[in-house]
Amino acid sequence: MKRRAFLKTLTASAACAAIGGKTLLAKADKPARPNIMVIMADDLGYSDIGCYGGEIETPNLDALAKNGLRFSQFYNSARCCPTRASMLTGCYQHKVGLAHNGNNLSKNAVTIAEVLKTAGYQTGMTGKWHLSRTKPRKRDEQLQWLSHRRNFGPFAPLDTYPCNRGFDEHYGVIWGVVNYFDPFTLVHNEEQITEVPKDFYITDFITDKTVGLLDDYSKKDAPFFMYVAHTAPHWPLHAKPADIAKYKNRYKGGWDKLREDRYKRLLKSGLFDKTNTTLPPNSSGKAWDKLTDADKAYEAEIMSVHAAMVDCVDQGIGRIIKKLKETGQFDNTLILFFADNGASPERGYPPGFDRNGHKRDGTPVNYKARTGLGSEDTYPYLGRPWSNAVNSPFRYWKAESYEGGCHTPMIAHWPKGLKTRGGQITHQVGHVMDVMPTCLELARAEYPTVYKGKKIVPMDGKSLLPILQGKQRTAHEGIFFEHAGGRAARMGDWKISARRGGKPFELFNLAKDRTESTDLAKEHPQRLQAMTKAWNQWAKSVGLRVK
Repeated sequence: MKRRAFLKTLTASAACAAIGGKTLLAKADKPARPNIMVIMADDLGYSDIGCYGGEIETPNLDALAKNGLRFSQFYNSARCCPTRASMLTGCYQHKVGLAHNGNNLSKNAVTIAEVLKTAGYQTGMTGKWHLSRTKPRKRDEQLQWLSHRRNFGPFAPLDTYPCNRGFDEHYGVIWGVVNYFDPFTLVHNEEQITEVPKDFYITDFITDKTVGLLDDYSKKDAPFFMYVAHTAPHWPLHAKPADIAKYKNRYKGGWDKLREDRYKRLLKSGLFDKTNTTLPPNSSGKAWDKLTDADKAYEAEIMSVHAAMVDCVDQGIGRIIKKLKETGQFDNTLILFFADNGASPERGYPPGFDRNGHKRDGTPVNYKARTGLGSEDTYPYLGRPWSNAVNSPFRYWKAESYEGGCHTPMIAHWPKGLKTRGGQITHQVGHVMDVMPTCLELARAEYPTVYKGKKIVPMDGKSLLPILQGKQRTAHEGIFFEHAGGRAARMGDWKISARRGGKPFELFNLAKDRTESTDLAKEHPQRLQAMTKAWNQWAKSVGLRVK
């Protein structure tokens, strides 16, 4: 801890680091460089927020979109850890240790924070890390640990924590799943936060700490990089009563109606065109009108909690924007907002590993509760029908490499630097791995070949700056996907997609079929073969086994 305290006394303008055997002094003499803030939601549906067709009240994100730029074709890596690794490093996740969830981020990769520190940036993070090895203990010990009734020390190797991967300050959780009212793995840098107040709610905590850091940054003559990594609306679906009450009766019409309503608003918004975007059936195969009245009431309550969680994130973004304006930082801050994957189809996991079975006082958590959902006493999940509905207009959900799993809303806002007109939509294709090179270009920072004695893997991303400047960017020749057996490749307007479980590739022309509704594999066997070959070559290059 003494070492950390010493490092904090170094000012950003005097920071320097060894890169590739050279010493690069901070460039504090160029104040035109922007602040950069990345805000990531967790398990957000593609059409959850208002400016992407949702009925959830998100006025602050909608305002950013109205005055900024929306992407209609922006990709993530289909799952929590892979997306975070790819975004922070500018590389495919397989190259930096995250071919699977729950691993340590490789030391042969550098984070945006590590590189931007060398260019004089202040660096901070709030929220979910999920890039450290999450090794469980024996079941009984694990459950006691999860509910704060025993303490087994660090939650992962300390050298993998955010504060040791380039972030001057980190307030948040190391693991990926939390009780929102009393989270496991909550830390400030390396120090565990073992007690929280009775009114604690992690979304508000993330907002509070972000606002506090922004205050600190405004007092120093150096730009900042701020990573705000929300846990919401990832399960368990926990929300504050006042937020849930806003949505109490909003979802009685069910997931089929919700999906259709959002689809209509998406078409009206200009994000999609009816000529190339049909609405496929709900991928769950479950029809709302076949449910009993009791099941309808239960499902509507589940969705109301999900909506409340998204609403609370937006409230926090409003507070962050207010602080940026109060401190004079708003106009020259690039804000990027997106999600780590599509909405989650998961439901029914029992207590264990990262899911607490008891509260801190030993009271059991009711995983089968049918009413009173959203409280700390319950542990609800969104499930397949709702997850596909909130991913409207796409098929499937989180972890799949179809559009519903690896597509995200993406908003860019930067009053001083954005050259597009307010409210504009770009249909150019981007990926979270493009965030790193964008940050480097804006910060005028150098990507290292060697960092702290480790050889660094080359980046795969391409800067988004041309798009932000209203220009046509030279696109990726191909973007490739793989997670837990789900596979895809996009090359131009063509995409091959395969579900997990060894399913074969299907072929789609996204220029004519944005929702992957019509498989063209039989009509274009040569194209399918060529794209499959390209995917296999990429897979081998990142260390995947190809049959």
